[in-house]
Amino acid sequence: MIAKAVANMESLNLDEHGEPTLSRPYTLKFVGDWGGANFHRICSWLTQEFCDRAGPGSRTSIWSLRDGGLDSLMQLNDGDADLAICTPAALMSKLPSGGMPFPKPMPHLRALGTLPQNDRLVLAVDPKYNIKTFEELRRQKPALRMSVSMNDGTNFIGYVANEFLNAHGIIKKTVESWGGSLLMAHRPEQCVALVESRKADALLQEAIMTPWWRRLIEANQLVPLPAEPEALKDLEKFLGMRTNVLPAGFWDNLTEDLPALDFSDFVIFVRDDMPKEVAYLLTWCLVETRHMLEGQYKHLPPEKSPLTYPLDPEKMAQTPIALHDGAKEYYSNRDVSGQQGTKSTVSPF
Repeated sequence: MIAKAVANMESLNLDEHGEPTLSRPYTLKFVGDWGGANFHRICSWLTQEFCDRAGPGSRTSIWSLRDGGLDSLMQLNDGDADLAICTPAALMSKLPSGGMPFPKPMPHLRALGTLPQNDRLVLAVDPKYNIKTFEELRRQKPALRMSVSMNDGTNFIGYVANEFLNAHGIIKKTVESWGGSLLMAHRPEQCVALVESRKADALLQEAIMTPWWRRLIEANQLVPLPAEPEALKDLEKFLGMRTNVLPAGFWDNLTEDLPALDFSDFVIFVRDDMPKEVAYLLTWCLVETRHMLEGQYKHLPPEKSPLTYPLDPEKMAQTPIALHDGAKEYYSNRDVSGQQGTKSTVSPF
């Protein structure tokens, strides 16, 4: 099979191990996160695996964001980038047609796959207020200083957080009428830092599996509030985001299941005009070298990891928008019921 071109993909060949390679060079621009979080780690892994199999002279770059994740999708939509990663997956189903939080339809975006991870959005409050439910919060009207991500039109965390509060009958003016305020930052750890420095006494945020959330809850600096069933139903109807319960014991002092809003799954996006052979190879790398990414998280239990391993190829193929044709061809020719498909299962012949 050496140097035998794969049907309908000009520069894609299979090497002596049955692995896909590209015979000519490609230059790709990826957009990750702010520079120090999971999207950059994913991009670094994927660019390495891609360049190992691309033609001589191939190169990639990884760009960082200043603002929220919508910026990466806009760069991709406008043709200024070749690949972007976003979360949560459920919110991304609106991309092709547009509608909040997306300023315009993006019908040319396609997916390569989903990297499953199990996350939630939770509001937690300083125990000094003796508040354990949203009903108590609305009744007591405390002067909360709530730390939350920016709702500036680019930040998906801030957008969802705003809708989460709205669904519970609380808006920015409500908090301000209690004598409180919303303290905003783009990145989750910046929001956490406001609580740790005592500038804020409530936190509305995702990345629930991180050490900083565990420190705040298990040290009794914050008490998580269970999301209300009706609010969660409204959010599923409006945003497509489901309930995702935090099980008792997730934190040492969480003695009962905690209803929460799902904020799961990283989606890998490209444009529909990406060459088919490039999309095919990138998808092959996502699936067939996934152990290289998993290995970066195995010091953490799967339920406490930002990436839920082991990655399941069948789940990776489930995406909120249509797959790129190259990705579709890869998945359709992979033996998803078998083992790794480096030899007999990658060839579309």
